[in-house]
Amino acid sequence: MYDFFLERWLSLLTNEIQNLLFGKRLLLDEIPFSIQELDQLHQNGLIEMEQGIVQCEIKRPWGKQTIHRCCRCGNTDQRLFHSYPCEKCHQECTYCRKCLNMGVVKSCSKLVTWVGPPPKFLEYTMPICKWTGQLSSRQIEASDGLAKALMRRENYLIWAVCGAGKTELLFPAIEKLLQDGRIIAIATPRTDVVRELYPRLKKAFPQVRMSAHYSGSQDTQDSASLVLTTTHQLLRFYRYFDHIIIDEIDAFPFHHDAMLHFAVNQACRLKSSKAYLSATPPADLKTPFLKNQLQGTRIPVRFHGHPLPVPKCIWIGNWKRRLKKSRLPSLFMKWLMKTSQFNCPIFIFVPSVTILKHLFHALKEQIDVSIDHVHAEDPNRHDKITRFRQGATQVLVTTTILERGVTVSRSRVAIFGSEDAIFDEAALVQMAGRAGRSLEDPKGEVVFFHYGKTLEMMKAINHIKSMNREGGF
Repeated sequence: MYDFFLERWLSLLTNEIQNLLFGKRLLLDEIPFSIQELDQLHQNGLIEMEQGIVQCEIKRPWGKQTIHRCCRCGNTDQRLFHSYPCEKCHQECTYCRKCLNMGVVKSCSKLVTWVGPPPKFLEYTMPICKWTGQLSSRQIEASDGLAKALMRRENYLIWAVCGAGKTELLFPAIEKLLQDGRIIAIATPRTDVVRELYPRLKKAFPQVRMSAHYSGSQDTQDSASLVLTTTHQLLRFYRYFDHIIIDEIDAFPFHHDAMLHFAVNQACRLKSSKAYLSATPPADLKTPFLKNQLQGTRIPVRFHGHPLPVPKCIWIGNWKRRLKKSRLPSLFMKWLMKTSQFNCPIFIFVPSVTILKHLFHALKEQIDVSIDHVHAEDPNRHDKITRFRQGATQVLVTTTILERGVTVSRSRVAIFGSEDAIFDEAALVQMAGRAGRSLEDPKGEVVFFHYGKTLEMMKAINHIKSMNREGGF
């Protein structure tokens, strides 16, 4: 009888840990099971435990060098490691500072991975997409091309203007892949985008086991077939996905962060493929696409068939000097007062948090409309964005944190200080893309308020005009 209950307990324990750990690489501290229970599965060959920080030798021009490497994030930059007397192992312990915000990985840490048989995933054979909208001919072309490429486990680029309906064109491809038993991730560099996309995907695929992962999320859905996640959270996955669809591939911080590229590659299965979505793809994707070395589709027109709003340039003089005295440029104020009369949401993008605070306080004293401000470190960011989207706030002063992924109907867009170096072509195109996205107000309006036109401003305007020409306007 004892053996029967022991065997039954081990079976239940194995199933629980299997569902938790399959396709993951987690720290011991992140696993709600005792070390004794995990040791039992380790002895049975069902899980692997890997040291968090290892030493490895690399060849230098002057000879071999021993360096530290983080097994979670792949970091080998020795400046981002630090050693200290560890109370846990009672030795000099080294930890990685590169992925510190995901939890401490150190020399005595263990990263745990499931290596036993996979759990049983839900099978989707019947039609599972409940979205009832219609795709345009260009969206259908992109969706078909994407599905065919991913079914062959080949990479694919969708280069589509802001507001082209990139999310909706994914639906047919996702349905086809899920019906074939594939596991899919939609990854994006920013939390705001995950929070916006998740309810839309859940509504489109209500029967699909789905999860969302971002800093602070409470989602514990195991063995999900469709995962929405920030690229940072991919560090917790290991060889899980058949396909990763990376939205806004050129967005900060993904494009310039080798750790996030490492996260994507280790989260993929050995035989897998990736899809890239962007209105402004980086050169390492744009060039092979234009040379027919990377499959893909370009969509130069929005889903509603209207052209992109072309930014107007308005010179406002030395606005920094005025702002220090809480004075605002007259042409900017004239535009804002006129535009606010139409009761439409207004984005005001600024170059920095310092300027954001100065401009917000100056505006609050001078205009009689509901106004708020938001930036990446704002603890109330999500609530403020929700109020803006719902119409409780009419004017939102923001940094580039909202340059992508957030859609608000009938928006007008002002880029205040558009000559600042932080506003490159891609950022300006993305910010301009917040306007004119809805069918009831497809024209929108975008204004660059500046103290001298820059090359990046002109490149952004030419980029938008070029897409409009390609779209037949």
